[in-house]
Amino acid sequence: MLADRITPMRTTKAWRWIAAAALLLLYVAPVHALRCNGRIVEEGDHAYELKKRCGEPYWVEHYSEWLVLGEGSRLEQQIERSLEAWYYNFGPNKLLRRMVLRDNRIVREDTLGYGYSRLGQNCDLDALAPGMSNGEIVARCGTPAAQDTRYANEIVRDRGGVARQRAIRREEWVYETPGRDHHLLILIDGTLSRVERLDR
Repeated sequence: MLADRITPMRTTKAWRWIAAAALLLLYVAPVHALRCNGRIVEEGDHAYELKKRCGEPYWVEHYSEWLVLGEGSRLEQQIERSLEAWYYNFGPNKLLRRMVLRDNRIVREDTLGYGYSRLGQNCDLDALAPGMSNGEIVARCGTPAAQDTRYANEIVRDRGGVARQRAIRREEWVYETPGRDHHLLILIDGTLSRVERLDR
């Protein structure tokens, strides 16, 4: 029988190849991982390393939150955590990237739609959809003619004396269109909520 002819040596070699391939997959970066100048940028890297490898982002979003430890106890400690989102455009054949940093360390990478050969040159304000990030809007339409930001605080408490307080940002961006009505964009925490038209 054919099964009797398969030697343990051949079976062992096959399993070795499978194990080697599995180990290799563990060490290969994901296909969507950001590579700049031949180097991978990954979670945990410092902002300095990101800028050194990938250059200046075209748009940076700054915000912060406060951690409150020992809330309601005799000793309460408040710690500010700085958060930023850096946006990169590598051209029309590659995806836009948003790198989220907390206290100067990368904590998340998001891929967005395809990039642009020139920023601000593909703007159709009527086609902007709720849920778009502010960095995607800047990539399409450039920076707004006017903008205003207001804040409200949100506090989330657990039962162990730890609270997280963060500012909810409400932004109003105005884009002027020559000869047409202007557009008012309402963004909540860096995400487009709605678009309104303003009289000229």
